[in-house]
Amino acid sequence: MSTIKQSWEDSLLVYKDVRMLRILLLGAISGFPWVLIASSLSLWLKEEGLSRSTIGWAGLIFGVYAFNYLWAPIIDRIQIPVLSKKLGHRRGWIVLMQFVILLSLIVWSFINPTQNLALLITVGLIIAIASATQDITVDALRIEQINSDEGRAMAAGAAMAVVGWWTGYKLGGVVALFTAEFFENLGVADYWQATFLILGVLIILMNIGLMFVHEPVENDRQKKQRANDQIIRDKLGSNNILTNFIAYITGTIGGPIISFFKKNGLTIALGILGFVFLFKIGEAFLGRMSIVFYKEIGFSKGQIAIYSKGLGWITTVVFTLLGGVMAMRAGTIKTMFFAGGLMALTNLIFALLAWVGKSELLFAIAVIADDITAAFATVAFVAFISLLVDRTYTATQYALLASIGTAGRTTLASSSGALVDWLNGDWGTFFVITTIMVIPSLICLWFIRNKVKIGEK
Repeated sequence: MSTIKQSWEDSLLVYKDVRMLRILLLGAISGFPWVLIASSLSLWLKEEGLSRSTIGWAGLIFGVYAFNYLWAPIIDRIQIPVLSKKLGHRRGWIVLMQFVILLSLIVWSFINPTQNLALLITVGLIIAIASATQDITVDALRIEQINSDEGRAMAAGAAMAVVGWWTGYKLGGVVALFTAEFFENLGVADYWQATFLILGVLIILMNIGLMFVHEPVENDRQKKQRANDQIIRDKLGSNNILTNFIAYITGTIGGPIISFFKKNGLTIALGILGFVFLFKIGEAFLGRMSIVFYKEIGFSKGQIAIYSKGLGWITTVVFTLLGGVMAMRAGTIKTMFFAGGLMALTNLIFALLAWVGKSELLFAIAVIADDITAAFATVAFVAFISLLVDRTYTATQYALLASIGTAGRTTLASSSGALVDWLNGDWGTFFVITTIMVIPSLICLWFIRNKVKIGEK
């Protein structure tokens, strides 16, 4: 008994590592921009009297997050003049993007939405692009905080990154809403514009905190990148300005992909990509339609808010940290099998709720189980792809793998409503189908479980 207790204590003690605090801050920096372009922008437009359709179309700016892998190679290669030398490659990029977001907030503070809607949305798009670009280098810096052979620390770091993201998003949202309400009660006419200036102060504070996040100095990433460029030049058979340029571009774009397949082999690499694409599709189908299901079955907005939103924050944080502990003790592969099985069982609880009818107790169990499942699945998934990346192309490979996972959830899950309609509103069958959707990803995972090259120490 004492051995088990000690092992749990050892696992929890990993969270006391000072690097976890740095990763928490990086997660918050990543999550905070969503406060601006999600909650704040939507409510601002609503209170200015714009239509729901306009607010909905404004949400298209989120599309840039699904494509940030396209410019990730640039983030891995190009140094920011002055900033990279003073702060380091990763921190230089983060500070530049934070500065762009800060300037955007200052511009927003002078805009009247009804008179300059196009400019407002354009600035929102700039914030989204800066945020998506920032995410590339934030994830790379987070991964580089941990040595490649520290599987347990990487699992803990994944948990802290998720908690940090939700902290930046949720607590940032609390600050934004209370500040806007405070200025509105004071009688400030442009209270949202004033709020954005206060949120700009938070960005400055986060950048001050960023200065305490260590960026590894002894990193041979650039040396290896140049070596790969040389291999390409050698294959081209000559050495001039044109071949040097071709080698640089090919190395920048193709290097990360080549290194991924070279490290894992074609068959295992395809198995990994299949798993990453398919893993959370069942959860995405359920998530896309869940609030529609809640309303159709007869639950009020208040009941949905209490169970789905209120308890969701606490549940997510607690079980994200516990998911990290499980990944540390059992390894990321076993944790993903566990999370996959949990996803299937949770979807069956929703099917049971559909068959039984309106039951507040069963509803509470279903949404809490869904939050627990999402916490475990997210930690395991983030830890898994973090351990997979080649440190020579950290930013590019992580962004690409994360984007493949996002593509699976966004493209296929967009047909979830059509599937419910095709089933003539048979929610029970719909949730059973989402349960079956979990199986293909677990088959891929079973196939690669003993062959994938990741550290589990």
